[in-house]
Amino acid sequence: MTEQPRIKFAFRCGDDILTATASRDEVEFTCEYSENGYRLWALAHKDITPLICELRYDYAYPAGSTVYAGGYQSWTHSREYGKNDVQKGLRLPVRYGVARKYAAAFGDYDFATYSLREGDCHSFYYTYVRDKDELTFAGSLDESRGYTIFYHNRDGKQIKVVKDVEGLLIRAGERYKLFDLCFCKGGRKEVFDYYFSKLGLDKPRENRMCGYTSWYNLFGKIDENSIMRDLEGLKKADIGATVFQIDDGWQSAVGDWKEIREDKFPSGMKKAAEEIHARGFKAGLWLAPFLCAKNSKVAKERPDWLVKRNGRPVVGSVGWGGAYVLDLTVPEVKEYLKEVFDKVLREWGFDMVKLDFLYAAAMYPAGGKTRGELMTEAMKFLRACVGEKLLLGCGVPLFPAFGTCDFCRVGSDVDLSFKERIFSKLTNNEIVSTYNAITSSAFREHLNGRAFVCDPDVFFLRKKNIKFNMQQKKLLATFNSIVGGVLFVSDDAGEYGEEEREIAKSCFARKVEVKDVRYASKNAIEISYREGGEDKILCFNVRNGKILKA
Repeated sequence: MTEQPRIKFAFRCGDDILTATASRDEVEFTCEYSENGYRLWALAHKDITPLICELRYDYAYPAGSTVYAGGYQSWTHSREYGKNDVQKGLRLPVRYGVARKYAAAFGDYDFATYSLREGDCHSFYYTYVRDKDELTFAGSLDESRGYTIFYHNRDGKQIKVVKDVEGLLIRAGERYKLFDLCFCKGGRKEVFDYYFSKLGLDKPRENRMCGYTSWYNLFGKIDENSIMRDLEGLKKADIGATVFQIDDGWQSAVGDWKEIREDKFPSGMKKAAEEIHARGFKAGLWLAPFLCAKNSKVAKERPDWLVKRNGRPVVGSVGWGGAYVLDLTVPEVKEYLKEVFDKVLREWGFDMVKLDFLYAAAMYPAGGKTRGELMTEAMKFLRACVGEKLLLGCGVPLFPAFGTCDFCRVGSDVDLSFKERIFSKLTNNEIVSTYNAITSSAFREHLNGRAFVCDPDVFFLRKKNIKFNMQQKKLLATFNSIVGGVLFVSDDAGEYGEEEREIAKSCFARKVEVKDVRYASKNAIEISYREGGEDKILCFNVRNGKILKA
């Protein structure tokens, strides 16, 4: 990708749909081109609405090469693809009707193209082509005005770089940066060090967070007694945990964050945080700030706060009986959320918030702004609300999370079964799945310590309410401790035996440097890393959890 790209730009001006080459009176381009970068600006002389904005590069894929396709948000499947691999979109059972409406809400299905051809794939924000140990890398340095999507067409020997300009309005006299791309070539560490140096992000404030979350055992069925039991168990286990996080189920309804379930937490959330602190842990709390359940007071009493399409509220999740999306362009919505964070972090005294389902802030363009612009603004808003407290992002488009999240999920939710279930194969790329969680977390490890601290989700050591054998439990614990910096269990650690305590303790204390992640064969992921001055390899079958080399 060292040659000048071919530009395709179409736009609406008034009632006319025009192309840039035929319309110099409406818009003109300025570009900067170098071996390591390319920038393209559009200067509008009249108000224009871009419709198509893309660059095309000729590229001969080396024989045997693989291509990295990074997914849209935290949960979206991400991995390297070979010439015979197919990047799947929505599966057949959820491609149409109401099912599609709900399944598509989580991902990029309404604005990205899945060709379903062997070897084709697309990647958000950045991509690379791997030829043995050398990576040819291309990435965007600025997503604040719109997402950049890299489309690979292996048979056509072409890489297409597309800007998501849907909903964008460029005013007359405005100079709009369409692309700001970075290119480099080298080893894995070399290219990602270079890319993130160009992004100019500060290093994450933390490098590790180990502890407990209530979700993957109790789910929403938490109360004061069960939380106190697991809190005492974590203290008793003495495995090196630093954080105790209360997940979904404490609030009266999703969206009604200032009201707790008093029947479940009669002593209140301030008391819960105090009890956590008294045992030497930081206190974490889960929220989904951009959603409100259909049965919430917010949804019922403030319908003017909801994002609407064709006059109807937008559904951002099927959870909790369905949840609507809050409209951040409404000033009262931001004021309400500021009050929520003040209560949680300042009045109740929590040290960390896990903020979930964040993609909802930018499901559709609005107000002349693209999805990328809306999401960037939303993440900056959250960072300002959280202030110096810790922020764990989840379900979030990743680039806007760079430098704004202290910690961030990099895969889907892990399942209670290692074996992939039927429903996970018949929905979307964001579905709950241990296979998805491990694969994406492995191939996004390069973000750890550069963009934020990576959260590969929890590992399990308990004997109840789990469909993992002991080898699979050990593999997931070992894997998470190698690729991630957020290491959580969701067990009552007070029930651990000596073996489980030692596994958790060693994983929490582990310090490694990952050198490379790649496929050794179709279902075998190989991670090479350095630990204690020694080079090591973990190779395993991601489908069944069998360790092939360690």
